[in-house]
Amino acid sequence: MRLLKFIKAISLTLLASSAISCKSGTESRTEATPRIVNIINFIRYMEPRSEEITEQVLYETVVSQAEDLGSKGLIGTYLLQYDALIDPLYQELMKEERARGCEIGAWWEITQPHVEAAGMTWRGRFPWDWHAHVDFSVGYAQDERQKLADVYMEKFKEIFGEYPKSVGSWFIDSGTLEYMYEKYSIEASCMCKDQVGTDGYTLWGGYWNGAFYPSRVNGYMPAQTIEGEIPVPVFRMLGSDPIYQYEATVGGGVQSVESLEPVYEGGGGNPEWIDWFFRMFTKEPHMGYNYVQVGQENSFTWNLMEKGFVTQTERLKEMAGRGEVKIETLLQTACWFKEKYHVTPPTSVITTEDTRGNGLKTLWFNSRNWRANILWDSQGLKFRDIHLFDESLRSEYRDHPDTLPVFRYETLPLVDGCLWSSAENMAGLRLLASGFVGGDPVFSSDDVCQTIVWPSTDGKGKFVIRLTENDARIESKGVGDWCFELTTVPGISLPFDTITSSLITASAQGREYGISLSDGSADDLREESPGKVFRLVPSDKGVIGFSFTLKAVPSQGN
Repeated sequence: MRLLKFIKAISLTLLASSAISCKSGTESRTEATPRIVNIINFIRYMEPRSEEITEQVLYETVVSQAEDLGSKGLIGTYLLQYDALIDPLYQELMKEERARGCEIGAWWEITQPHVEAAGMTWRGRFPWDWHAHVDFSVGYAQDERQKLADVYMEKFKEIFGEYPKSVGSWFIDSGTLEYMYEKYSIEASCMCKDQVGTDGYTLWGGYWNGAFYPSRVNGYMPAQTIEGEIPVPVFRMLGSDPIYQYEATVGGGVQSVESLEPVYEGGGGNPEWIDWFFRMFTKEPHMGYNYVQVGQENSFTWNLMEKGFVTQTERLKEMAGRGEVKIETLLQTACWFKEKYHVTPPTSVITTEDTRGNGLKTLWFNSRNWRANILWDSQGLKFRDIHLFDESLRSEYRDHPDTLPVFRYETLPLVDGCLWSSAENMAGLRLLASGFVGGDPVFSSDDVCQTIVWPSTDGKGKFVIRLTENDARIESKGVGDWCFELTTVPGISLPFDTITSSLITASAQGREYGISLSDGSADDLREESPGKVFRLVPSDKGVIGFSFTLKAVPSQGN
């Protein structure tokens, strides 16, 4: 067995003192906009999709990850599936990693040993089956979800002396999260990035990056109130490319992956791409804080991830040494987040550098009420995405198990530049401004407002966009005629109901929602031309301002 040489000298008596919880207090932060990195490696005991990926290969992959982190003095978080948790080799290795300051937690994909330990019958094709209705908690009834939580927690405590504080997965339902918070006092969770159809499940329209407090009835939906939230911050994983991940296959097809994951040669396995991502991560003027998860599941094996993994940890060590990033365990970051934010905060992610040389720039704005993405391209500026959040929108899986090998979570769309597009016809709410040629946008923010100033290249005019968690305001100065128009692929199903001069309403998932204009007006374009939806026209003051409307539709209630 390959053990870490530098670990052997560390006494395992340190285990008792390595325990941590948010009640222990957190380090104060003085950074205006901290850049926080979690190195999270999650561990599977077996990989039935490949005969070459044996249990030994999987174990040696984790050993190699640990050796790399340890040799650089970096701490990380390891999350274990139940079948890895009960294996003596992983137990010994994880105790050694824990002794040097790493965190050990739970990875919530369900396996045959886990189900059978809970006294239930396994329904999978293999001892670990990646199909959603057996792999994820959404595939189990509420009482079964609680049994799975109970048996995992007791086994973890038997091995490590306490319950885990962090529980991650590609997705965990709200019922399971709330149960583990209330009974076992978990403090942190993490979940997959936004994606359409990848690996058989869709998570679309949510809080795009960083952490949010989920609704008690919908684990994907950010809550708007303290009363409606589970007080466990859920961090989005994998480090999405802010420009290209969103449109990685448009129109609803299965998306490819444009992310920091070290196995992907076009992303986190490419040193130039890595340097670009970390440059964007540390240098751009993001709002609030910026967060990224680094690491990889052992299913990909060390042979495939080594180049990207080692490159990323080398860069992180250098950046941490310069004070550009703070590397923490998932629990440490969650403790800081819970101390600073009692509801989900407004944040932004910005990149003004395009790795593919297409000149694209983008901003993602997130809050507890809505998210938006603005894209600058060769045609100018458009809102590529706007989705609203509603903590009372009860997931269909909250009370009933998923019976299919896929699952789907979505929020409430007002603009969807991916699902409402085709490769030839990209949807969006585009700015149309006669004679205006824009230069480089300038970004600034405080705790409540993200501001974008987009000047003309001749210096004679500009647009000022202000985004808050409650509304948006676009103002022109020294600009001629302008408006915004929403266009989509002709003929697709859209959620819009009524479009009047002051109100645009839509309905989906038993909710009526939309935007109410405080400045400017709206025109209904649906009868004018296929693919056109509405136009937003500024007031005489040169302003478009809107806030959001939301209510249940009684006849379609959840």
